[in-house]
Amino acid sequence: MPDIEIVSAVIFATALIHTFSTKIFKRLANRNPKHAGLFHLLGEVEVVFGFWAIVLICLMAVTVGGKVAVDYADSRKYTSALFVFVVMVVAASRPIVVVIQALVATIARVAPFRAVVAHVWLCLALVPLIGSVITEPAVMTLAALMLSPVVFRSGIPEWLKYGAIGVLFVNVSIGGTLTAYAAPPVLMVTSAWSWDSAFMLTNFGWKAAVAVVINATVVTVLLSRHLTDALPEPTETDDLQVPRVVILIHLIFLGAVVAFAHHPVVFIGLFLMFLGFTQAYARYQTPLILKEALLVGFFLAGLVVLGGMQQWWLQPIVSSLEPTALFFGALGLTAITDNAALTYLGSLIEGMSDAAKYMLVAGAVAGGGLTVIANAPNPAGVALLKKGFNDESIGPVGLLLGAALPTVVAAAMFLV
Repeated sequence: MPDIEIVSAVIFATALIHTFSTKIFKRLANRNPKHAGLFHLLGEVEVVFGFWAIVLICLMAVTVGGKVAVDYADSRKYTSALFVFVVMVVAASRPIVVVIQALVATIARVAPFRAVVAHVWLCLALVPLIGSVITEPAVMTLAALMLSPVVFRSGIPEWLKYGAIGVLFVNVSIGGTLTAYAAPPVLMVTSAWSWDSAFMLTNFGWKAAVAVVINATVVTVLLSRHLTDALPEPTETDDLQVPRVVILIHLIFLGAVVAFAHHPVVFIGLFLMFLGFTQAYARYQTPLILKEALLVGFFLAGLVVLGGMQQWWLQPIVSSLEPTALFFGALGLTAITDNAALTYLGSLIEGMSDAAKYMLVAGAVAGGGLTVIANAPNPAGVALLKKGFNDESIGPVGLLLGAALPTVVAAAMFLV
C-alpha cells in the first residue's frame, strides 16, 4: 500500500503539527463560544493522535476498502494503551497515594533540610526510580499527584514549572531502566536481545540513577525559594483513615496488574474486580481518574495506529546509522515518535551490533522527556498537571526547553 503509506506519513506529520498547536484551539474556543466544545476537544493534547488515527482509518476505508482498514486496525497491538489506562487508575487510587505520600513524608521529616524541599526532591528523584519496580506510568501518576499542589500552582514562575515538568518527564523516562520490564522502550527489546534486569542495572540503571539525582537536585534548588513551608494535606476527604487491609488489597491489585502487564485479558479482569472493590468500600476512596486515564489510553492507541505505518521511513534511518550517530538520531527521533515504537523497529533489524543496540535504547530513553509523545507515561503527566499552567495547557515549546538540560545530563551519563 505505497500510496496509503505516504498518506499516513502526511497525517502523522499533521498530527505532530496539531500537537504543537493545541493552544491555538484553546484560544479559538474562547473566541467562538458557539463551537467552543469542538475547539476545546481539539485543544486537548490527549485527543490529537486518536483523532488523526480515526481520520487515517476513514481515509483507508475510502481509498483501499473498508475490510483493509478494519484489518489494519485489528492488527495493531493495543496492550500498552490498555495497560497505561488500567495502571493509571489503580496507581492514583486513594489508598495507593496515601501509602506513597506516607513514605515520602517519613523520609522528608528526617531530611537535613526543609520538609517541603525534601518532598519535592523525593517526588522528582526517588519516585521516578521506583518506576523500575511498579512501572513508569504508575510513578508518573503518583509523582504528578503529589507535585501538583506544591509546584504546579499559582506563585511559582511559569518557567520553573516547565523546568520541573521537564525534569519529571526525563527522570521518569530514564528511571525505569534499572529493570528489564518497567520502561516501555526497554520492554520492546528485552526478549529479542535477551536483556535481563541484571544487564539493565549494570549497563543503564546506575547511570540513570546518577542523572536522576543530578536533575532533581538542580531543579529543586531553583524551586526552593518559591516553595512555602506548608506541605499539602494528606489525601483524606474526611476523618476516615484508610484501613491497612484496604491499602494492602490495593497494593496487591497494583502488583498483579504490573505482573500481568503483557496479558490484557488478565489485567482487564483484575481491573474489573478492582472497580467492584472500590465500589464496595467507596467510603475509603476518592473519585477514580477514569476520564484522564481514558484520554491517555486514547492518545496511545492513536499513536499505535499512526505509528504502525511509519516503519517504511523510520527503519531505514535507524538501520543506516553508526552507533554514536544512532544515539543522537534516536534521541532526536524520539521527540517526534514514541520511544517504544522506535526501539521496537530497531529490534526488527537483523545483525545489529551490541554497541548499536545499547546506543539505540540509550538515545530513546534519554529523549523521552522532550515532547508529550516521546514516552508513553508523558500524556498521563500532562493530563494531571496541565491545570497548573497558564491557559490550563502545557505548551510544547516550553516542555521542550524545560526538558533540554535534563536530557543533556541523561545523554552525558549514557555516553559514559
